[in-house]
Amino acid sequence: MMDRHLKELLNDQFNKELYSAYLYMDFADYYHARGLHGFGNWYDVQVQEERDHAMLMRAWMLKRGETIELLPIAKPDKTITDDDDPLHFALAHEQYVTGLIHTLHDAAEAAGDTDSAKFLDWFVKEQVEEEENATSMIERYDKAVADGTLEALDTELKGRRWKAPSLHVDIF
Repeated sequence: MMDRHLKELLNDQFNKELYSAYLYMDFADYYHARGLHGFGNWYDVQVQEERDHAMLMRAWMLKRGETIELLPIAKPDKTITDDDDPLHFALAHEQYVTGLIHTLHDAAEAAGDTDSAKFLDWFVKEQVEEEENATSMIERYDKAVADGTLEALDTELKGRRWKAPSLHVDIF
């Protein structure tokens, strides 16, 4: 049986991963409405990644004999006024999620749950990549605006494709 506090944190993180998917869907919809379909595609892929993160957490809980309590998913609360707002919001959000993942990892270690800590190691590494990608998107956007190559960057971003996560949790 999983430590109660760790179980609650994992359940909460499952919900927050789904919120992240909602948030990025909101960003994708903003960009698609603005005709920036490459940027929209970038965030469409992010939606899939966040959903996958939630499903990995669910699979881990099931593997451990626990269940997920389905909680309401909050509506994204960001007000977008400029085309670079979603990029900055995404970086701040990923930094927030990194803190949550570290709290989860610490809770697993404090509970002596080595298996959950090892499971969460993947998410710790994933957050380094997520923050790096978010920072890079801001830098690339700023450079493209300065160089007058935003259309070329948008076209490039249309080529991004979803890739299943490298961590798989067999539950059966």
